[in-house]
Amino acid sequence: MGQPQDDTAPEVHTSSGRVRGGYENGLAVFKGVPYAAPPVGPLRWQPAAPHPGWSGTRDAAAFGPSAPQAVREGDPVLGGHGFPPFDEDCLTLNIWTPAADAAARPVLVWIHGGAYISGSSAMPNYSGETFARDGDLVVVTLTYRLGPLGLLYFGGSDGEAAPGNAWLSDQAAALRWVHDNIAAFGGDPGNITVAGQSAGAQATAALAGHPDTRGLFRRAILQSVPLGMPLATPAQARASTAAFLETVGVKNVDELRDVSWPKLVEASVELLIATLRWGHWAVPFVPVLDGSTIPRPPVDSLLDGPGADLDVLVGWTREEAAFSFAVNEMYASADREQVLGRLRESLGEDAERAYAAYEAARPGARPIDVLVDLTTDEAFRKPTLEFAEARAGQGRPVWVYEFDFPTPAHDGVLGAPHCLDLPFVFDNFDAWAHAPFIAGMEGRVRDGLAAAMHRAWIAFIRTGDPNHPALPTWVPYDRQSRTTMHFDTVITAQAHRA
Repeated sequence: MGQPQDDTAPEVHTSSGRVRGGYENGLAVFKGVPYAAPPVGPLRWQPAAPHPGWSGTRDAAAFGPSAPQAVREGDPVLGGHGFPPFDEDCLTLNIWTPAADAAARPVLVWIHGGAYISGSSAMPNYSGETFARDGDLVVVTLTYRLGPLGLLYFGGSDGEAAPGNAWLSDQAAALRWVHDNIAAFGGDPGNITVAGQSAGAQATAALAGHPDTRGLFRRAILQSVPLGMPLATPAQARASTAAFLETVGVKNVDELRDVSWPKLVEASVELLIATLRWGHWAVPFVPVLDGSTIPRPPVDSLLDGPGADLDVLVGWTREEAAFSFAVNEMYASADREQVLGRLRESLGEDAERAYAAYEAARPGARPIDVLVDLTTDEAFRKPTLEFAEARAGQGRPVWVYEFDFPTPAHDGVLGAPHCLDLPFVFDNFDAWAHAPFIAGMEGRVRDGLAAAMHRAWIAFIRTGDPNHPALPTWVPYDRQSRTTMHFDTVITAQAHRA
C-alpha cells in the first residue's frame, strides 16, 4: 500500500511551489506546508490571503509553528502538550499519504478543537499516521488562528468593513488548497471528508455554509459538536472586542495592531477569568454571525443549506461536561442548592423537577453528577438529537453515536468525558501517554473498542457508510427507530433515550 522508505525524500509540486517531505513508518509525510500568506502586519485580522509562493524546493520535514495561545501544563484530564514554538505566521498544514502518486485515495481533513483558544495540528494526538496507514487514506491536518488573533470582530467599528471569523477564513483557504493540490499527494479531490471535534466540529459545520467552500467536500464528521452553545451576534461580538481592547489598554484596532501577540494572549487569559460563570463551560471567544462568512447558525447549512447533501456522522460522549467539572474541586464539592441555582438559570420554575429527573436517571447521583448531565444535555446531546431528527425528517442520511466507555482514571468520576473518544477514533493510545484520563484502562477491551471505532470512521470516510464486519449493523438515524450506536465495552445499536 505505501511507498517503501528509502533515502530519497518525496517531492511534490504544489500551486505555491515545490515541497520536499520525508518518510515515516512507510508513509510519505509533508509538514508545515503553507496554505495562505502569513497573517501578520496589515494582514492581522484580515481574511486569509493567497500565499505568494516560493522558488526552489521548500523543506517540509518539520511542523510549522502553532497558533499563539496560553498553555496550561499539568491538566488533570489531558496533561501537558508538547507544542512547537508559537508564532503568528502559523497558517500551514500537514499531509500523511501512503504515496505521492496518482492513486486518488479518499481524503480526510481533520480540524482540531480547543474552544477556539488552544490546540495545534502538530500535537501527536492528531497525527494522520493511523488513518493513512490503516485506511489507505490521505490525511491533512491544519493550523488556524485562535483566540484574539482569530476571533476578534471589528466589523462596523473604526471604519473597519472586514468580515469576522478570520479563523474560518483560514480553514476555508486550507480546504481550497487541499482541493486544488491533493491529487499530487495521492488523494482524490472529489472525495474529501472534513472532520473535527468540539470547536473543530462546529468549524466543520460552519465550513459547510461558507460561501467559498461549496462543492469542496462530500462528508462531515462532527464529534462532540457544541450545538447548544450560541454564536455571537455582531453587537455581542463588538462588545466582547471592546472589553478586550480595554483589557489590553488600547483604544482602537489600529493601536491593537501594534501590540505583540504574547501580550494579546496574556490579555485573553485575563478575559477568560473575567467571563467565567459558575456551572458554565468557559468559552471566552466565540464565532460571530457576521452575515457573510457565517450568515446563520452553522447547523442550518447541514439541514437546508449548501451542506444539506453531505453525508454526516455525528455524536457525543455520555459525560461530556465531566471534562470541565468532575475533577475541579469548585464543582466536585458543590451542594444541591448550588446546582439548583444553575438549573434555574436555564429552566426557571422547572428546575426542581429537572433535578429530580436527573437524580432518577442516575441512581446515587451527587450534585456534581446532575451538573455534568445537565450541561452535557444542554450543549451537546439534546441539540445533536434535534439536529438528527431534523435531518431524518428530510430524508437525509445521518449516522448518530454515543461514546459511553468510562475511564477508570480519577476513581471513575469522569465517566466518558469530552475528548475521551479521540484516542479511540484515531486508535493511537501511544500518542496519548501524557493524558491522565486514559490511565487504568484494560488493554484488551480498550484496544478492541478502538479498532471498531477506527474502522467505522475509515469506512465512512471512504464510502459514506460506517458499517464494517466487526460492528453491529448501523443504520442511519430515522424518526421511527432513532438508531444510535453506543460505543462501550459492548457495542450496541439502540434507540436514543429521551
